[in-house]
Amino acid sequence: MTPKTWLIETDELERELEAPDIVVIDATWYLPGEAKNAREDYLAEHIPGAVFFDIDEIADDKAKTGHMLPPPEKFSSRMRKMGIGDGQRVVVYDRQGTFSAPRAWWMFRVMGAQDVSVLNGGLMKWKAEGRPLMMGEPTPRTPRHFTARRNLDLVRDVDDVKKAVDDKSSDIVDARSAERFAGTAPEPRLGLRAGHMPGAINVPYKQVLNDDGTFKSVPELQEVFASAGLDHHKPVVTTCGSGITACVLALALGEAGYLRTSVYDGSWAEWGADDRLPIETG
Repeated sequence: MTPKTWLIETDELERELEAPDIVVIDATWYLPGEAKNAREDYLAEHIPGAVFFDIDEIADDKAKTGHMLPPPEKFSSRMRKMGIGDGQRVVVYDRQGTFSAPRAWWMFRVMGAQDVSVLNGGLMKWKAEGRPLMMGEPTPRTPRHFTARRNLDLVRDVDDVKKAVDDKSSDIVDARSAERFAGTAPEPRLGLRAGHMPGAINVPYKQVLNDDGTFKSVPELQEVFASAGLDHHKPVVTTCGSGITACVLALALGEAGYLRTSVYDGSWAEWGADDRLPIETG
């Protein structure tokens, strides 16, 4: 893989909105307990032509933790119904600036798509610049065939992470806040232990973002990860509370030139719930 940017700027997207091969996706997702409804907010306002991507529904129904990767056949089925198919360019955004859009970006890449980008700054920046919005359901898209070819290099499971903890073959980078990482703040999900995986490095995801929700520049991102102690020559596994902001770090690492990066899909929702798995605090 050669270095590339996975980001698209707001002015670029506005110029491309009418292109027949582009699909814009609203992948807004809220934390448990926020008392917000992502789909209702999408219907209230979204980028013209955007379709809604439900992270909680396009998921593995049999998983013990929420919104884990769905089987390829389910992902393909959902994309077909949404009118997203092979050969199209996908642009993903969310309402919070940058929060959940990278999760959908990563899911598309795991399923084999390469021409997928995240809108830098998301709907927050788009609205601040006075760019066009629409409300309600968009015109239905014609169903298209989506070929899912799962890229296992981009995802790690609990056994992979246990191995990385034991043999230190990969750097584990945790996107949660410093307080949650240290175990001094409670987890938002019930029944989880406090702390982090032994040997993990804490890079709270907001450290890779500017105040307007855009990603920091490549040199700034490289400095963030270098200062945290990441080894540029080792693979990196990102983790967080439930696999959402881990994908923010995965995108930032890709921009910074860390090309062997994967996401621990179960993240702390899985690790913190299993008393057999080791943890550290502090």
